Amino acid sequence: MSKIRLLIVEDSPVAQEFLAYILGSDPDVEVVGFARNGAEALESVKKLRPTVITMDIHMPIMDGFEATRRIMESAPTPIVIVSGSAGAQEVASTFRAIEAGALAVVLRPPGMNHESYRADSEQLITTVKLMSEIKVVRRVSREKIEPRPVPSILTPSPVAGIQLVAIGASTGGPPVLKDILKCLGKDFRFPLLIVQHIASGFVAGLADWLSSDSDIPVRIGADGERALPGHGYMAPDGFHLFVSEGLILGLSDDPPESSGLRPSVAYLFRSVARAFGPRSVGVLLTGMGKDGAEELKAMRDGGAITIAQDEESSVVFGMPGEAVKLGAAACVLPPEGIAACLRALSRKAMENFP
Repeated sequence: MSKIRLLIVEDSPVAQEFLAYILGSDPDVEVVGFARNGAEALESVKKLRPTVITMDIHMPIMDGFEATRRIMESAPTPIVIVSGSAGAQEVASTFRAIEAGALAVVLRPPGMNHESYRADSEQLITTVKLMSEIKVVRRVSREKIEPRPVPSILTPSPVAGIQLVAIGASTGGPPVLKDILKCLGKDFRFPLLIVQHIASGFVAGLADWLSSDSDIPVRIGADGERALPGHGYMAPDGFHLFVSEGLILGLSDDPPESSGLRPSVAYLFRSVARAFGPRSVGVLLTGMGKDGAEELKAMRDGGAITIAQDEESSVVFGMPGEAVKLGAAACVLPPEGIAACLRALSRKAMENFP
C-alpha cells in the first residue's frame, strides 16, 4: 500500500515542524512538502500532487479560505483545516473554508506536555488518514451552480401530526445543513434536532455559523429543555442527544456508538422512533460510515417520513447510501429538494392547524 502524501500549509515554521513530527510519526504518512501561505500551496499542489493537505486559515498573501477555494476549483484534493483555536473569528473563517470544499476541521494539538496531547494527536492523525481516502471532485463557485428542479414529493396523509425533524450528518454536512436551514424561512413550524459529527470544540461555532444566514436560530441543546418550533438544537461535544414526549431534550453520556461516536445519529433517531413514530421526519445527510442508517429504517417502519441525501450532492455517500440500501429512505433528494420537502410539510401542517 502506497503512503499518504501530505502537504502541510502553515505560515509558522514552529507549527510546521510540530505537525510534521505528529503526522510523520504514523508509518502510513509521508510529509512531502510545506507551504507558508495559500499562494505557495497552489504551486505545491501542482508540483507535489499530495494525497491530502492540512491547511491553516490565517496566513499572509493568501489565506486558507481562498487557498481552499482555488485548490478545489483547479486541483481537487482532500483538505483538513487545522485550526489554532476555536474562537469565534477563527471558527467563522474555518467554516467558510469548509463551505469552499474542505472536508474536516481539527484543533492543532497542544504542546507535548499537555494532558490532551496524545488524544488530540491521535484525532489529528485519524482525521487526516480518513479524509485522504475520500475522492473529492472539482468544485465550482456557488454563484455558478444552476438550481436543479425539485422532484414531486408524495407525503403520507397524517402530515398535520408531525412534531419534529431529526437530522444526522457527518463529513460534508455543515454546508449542506446551512443550505437547508436558510431555505426554510421564518414560518417553519417544526423544531430541528441535529447531530453533526465534528471535532471537539467546534460545535458552538458551527451553531452560530448556521444561525448567521438563516431564520432558524440554532444552539446547543440543553438537558431538560423543551424544543421550540422553528428552532435548531445541536448535540454537544461528548454527549448523545435524545428527545422524549413533550419535545423534551435529553443528553446522555452512554457509551459511544457506531465506531466510537458520541454523539451518534443512531441514538437520536432511536429516541425519535420510540417517542414520536409517525409524528416525525428523519433526514440523513452526507457522511462516512453508516451511523443512523438502520435507525432511519426503524423510523420509516414506524410511519415517519424519511429522507436521505442523494449521491450526486453528497461529499461522501456513506451514511445516506447505507440508508438507501436498507430501504430506509422514502425520498432521496439533493439539499434543495430536502429543504423544499420540509417547507411543504410545514405549510401542510399550518394549513391543518393555523
